[in-house]
Amino acid sequence: MPKTPSSPHWISELDLALCLRFNRVSHFRFWRVFFKAVSRLGDGVFWYTLMALLPLAYGAAAWPTVGRMALAGALGLAIYKWLKHKTSRPRPYQVYTAISAAAPALDRFSFPSGHTLHAVSFGLVAATGFPQLAPLVYPFAFLVAVSRPVLGLHYPSDVIAGALLGTLVAQLVCLI
Repeated sequence: MPKTPSSPHWISELDLALCLRFNRVSHFRFWRVFFKAVSRLGDGVFWYTLMALLPLAYGAAAWPTVGRMALAGALGLAIYKWLKHKTSRPRPYQVYTAISAAAPALDRFSFPSGHTLHAVSFGLVAATGFPQLAPLVYPFAFLVAVSRPVLGLHYPSDVIAGALLGTLVAQLVCLI
């Protein structure tokens, strides 16, 4: 029986095919090193440094944005840990031998991408508070998201879910 776009397997097959394509990039040393560095900075180093520098650059006007970023971080952490526990989706490299882990995973499960969730939420909150930061934080958040399937740690659907959740978290904390 031929597969149709409405078949649930079609989505899984597309997710895997895209994951394999992204992961091939990690076979090139330059890109593997580059995306490992981006991913490491996305662990929090970039965002916590930004949160520390905002009050130095903008004074007391930065504190509401820094507070929202901290709140987004805490809320995002709670959401992604709960979802990872509930879904228990294995990482791509754990399931498919054709996918290699080009960096160590920080936890056991794949869904959703916590790196992406936090990069998107922090980026949106920072740019909402200080629009002049958008040219810095948006591309960095995008690179963090791309790094996850390139490194074989997430499926593209994990990244998309992380980005959507990060957007919702940012919108919620910006209302406060």
